[in-house]
Amino acid sequence: MVGLLTILIFVVVIGLLGLRLAASLREIAILPGQIPAEGRLVTTALGDIYVEELGPVDGPPVLLVHGSVGWSRMWRPTQEALAKAGYRAIAFDMPPMGWSFRDTGGDYSRQTQGQRLLALVTALGVQPVVVAHSFGAGAGAEAAMADPAALAGLIVVSGAIGLGAADGGNPPWPLGNPFMRELAVSASVTNPSAMGPLLRYFLYRKEAATPEVIEMLLQPTRRPGTTAAIADWLPSLLVSPVGAASTTPEGWQTLSLPLAFIWGDRDSATPLAQGEALADLTGAPLFILDEVGHIPQIEDPERFEATLLTALAELSD
Repeated sequence: MVGLLTILIFVVVIGLLGLRLAASLREIAILPGQIPAEGRLVTTALGDIYVEELGPVDGPPVLLVHGSVGWSRMWRPTQEALAKAGYRAIAFDMPPMGWSFRDTGGDYSRQTQGQRLLALVTALGVQPVVVAHSFGAGAGAEAAMADPAALAGLIVVSGAIGLGAADGGNPPWPLGNPFMRELAVSASVTNPSAMGPLLRYFLYRKEAATPEVIEMLLQPTRRPGTTAAIADWLPSLLVSPVGAASTTPEGWQTLSLPLAFIWGDRDSATPLAQGEALADLTGAPLFILDEVGHIPQIEDPERFEATLLTALAELSD
């Protein structure tokens, strides 16, 4: 039995090392300076941020924040709907995702991400309504709580907030080790074969995980250094933030800018009860999309876009 277990462990380790090597080979296929033609790098006080924009330059600005392991292109159908309605729709890549800079010190704390959002707003010279999805909602909320005057409003979409969670902790074993995190990332996030199952895990409407959507999500994972960068970021996903105002009831109760929530009633990653708790705490409106899971902008784009436009109109009023 011991011998069989040793063989199994050896096979698993060899398989993971093979996946890490494969990730390294994929990530040398694109030069570091190459960014998609649809976007541009914006120089901010905290680093270069990749953005994609649609709509009139003088339209009311809406800043779209993606969730974990996403990037700005996830918002393209939403941007098109916003642009058609006259909004300036700005989507950006939250470091280290997509094509934005990577922090050499691996600082991807929720508060620092919020400051990066504010630095981008300053560099663009806009006062936007922030629409923040999933894990990105924490950074959006931190920005709103740190400098509410910089923003015109906040709309949280299926937010991974962790309200009331205990501060800090350690990543689960063995993900406290950087190299083990790289092995885990190369087997999942940057593994082309794993992206489809990973995406479907978060969807109620599984059919929304089309080959086109999966290829879109994989596009920036071929950028050099992606596996190592996501491994650096992973603890911020696995461990509750320390000292973040957005995890406290007081942070939300004292929020002084227009606020709304959009949630899918079939969300298994951040269940609807979390959105209801935030809405009850703040008195802000909660828009519920029935038969929709954690990523409404992909699962039911038309209904999500209509709901978002309604929320934006209510916030402006």
